[in-house]
Amino acid sequence: MQFRRRDLLRLGGGLVGSLALPGGLWGCGDEATPAAAPLQVDPGVPWWLQNGFAPVFDELDVFDLETTGHIPEISGTYVRNGSNPQNSDSPHWFLGDGMVHGLRFERGKPVWYRNRWVRTPYFEAGVGLGDGIGSGLVPGPQNSQSNVSAVYHAGRLLTSGEVGGAYRLDPEDFSTIGPHDFDGAVRTSFTAHPKIDPATGYMHFFGYYFARPYLTYSVADETGRVLSSQPIDVRRTTMIHSFAITERDAIFWELPVVFDLGRAVDSPIDAFAWQPEYGSRIGIMPLGGSAQEMRWVEIPNCYVFHEVNAFRDGDDVVIDVCRHDSMFAGSDLNASEITVRRWKVNTGGAQLSFRDEIVSTNEWELASHDRRFTGRPYRYGWFVTSRDHPATTDLAGIGFIDYGTGRAASWDPGPTKHANEALFVPGGQGEGEGWLLSFVYDHRRATSELVLLDALDIESGPVGTVKMPRRVPHGFHATWIPA
Repeated sequence: MQFRRRDLLRLGGGLVGSLALPGGLWGCGDEATPAAAPLQVDPGVPWWLQNGFAPVFDELDVFDLETTGHIPEISGTYVRNGSNPQNSDSPHWFLGDGMVHGLRFERGKPVWYRNRWVRTPYFEAGVGLGDGIGSGLVPGPQNSQSNVSAVYHAGRLLTSGEVGGAYRLDPEDFSTIGPHDFDGAVRTSFTAHPKIDPATGYMHFFGYYFARPYLTYSVADETGRVLSSQPIDVRRTTMIHSFAITERDAIFWELPVVFDLGRAVDSPIDAFAWQPEYGSRIGIMPLGGSAQEMRWVEIPNCYVFHEVNAFRDGDDVVIDVCRHDSMFAGSDLNASEITVRRWKVNTGGAQLSFRDEIVSTNEWELASHDRRFTGRPYRYGWFVTSRDHPATTDLAGIGFIDYGTGRAASWDPGPTKHANEALFVPGGQGEGEGWLLSFVYDHRRATSELVLLDALDIESGPVGTVKMPRRVPHGFHATWIPA
């Protein structure tokens, strides 16, 4: 996926767009940043197999870690999942074997770093998703590439891929315990972005699949026992990468990126295609309730990988998203322009109604929030910014939006450095009181570091860093395991 540059916007630096939030159009401060030094890309090698995306081929345990600055007094384990093909032959960044990287902190001291592949059937057979489908090794409750997300729930560390079942890892050494199908209760997929309700401890999750039921919504209680798993009626398999919850609602968006099994056998990255005639809609049902109560509203065609958060405001369900104009409309995903949007779905009438507001014209993605406020009214969102590059996805720094005041800001790590998703780790009781953790790659030195930022003052730069003993490839999503 290549983030595209909007006219007159410098992505990944200190130039941020205006915010259109309730109350009007609010401008954001500008601050000059140096132009990014060129990132060299070999045109003969796929961009996801070089520079910061290139896989690593060993598993390390390192106990002597160098730090700079001040490491906040946090205790727990940071775990980040990502795509890392063991044979360096993945057909796309999205389709490598899962590998987790993580650091354990004890009262502010990093005591170890580890990385491990997730031992899935694909990994053990030494085949990719496409070869596996062609030979009968298909995603299912006992199989996935498990390369996208990590979640810690009910004392279990789980990893997930886009399609297929979850895998359970030992949180002490990241070794693979095995597939986790919730004692047989999950029979299709455990897709990448489960949500944990901070009030109940229940985990709400979903899976889309290639055969009926195409979409399933499940709920596990605080012990990890599945309370319900039910199909949601949709016409086809569409790529639903994430969903959202409020304290009362489960929210799905079904958008026109449609699966084609015949294309999947020939080329798994071409299995999904933009089919605007399918249409786009948002569905809202009671949280943990019956799928028969799902209500849908049609919306203009678009695509969304990631939401920031969602919450109830009276009859309105408010959903903050990173909205792409289209996706998978040609080769290499053909990602279109991105805007940060606020969707509002009014549930008060006989029919749902939809409003769409532009929050920011910055092309920011990989959104995150303070997960203690998942599904509740909140103020703060964090994003990964990017730089314009003709030949690769060029990740840059971290962006910030205060939805309460309209203030936006960004941290630019420097012209040769590239941040990943920022995970919030609490450091106080109030929303946003804490730290952002992100792996940052330096293409000039081919090295990585873990940076820690004050979540409410990212412009000041890292309060501390941990020098990584090896380059950590760009990846996807992370979780925090409290001590």
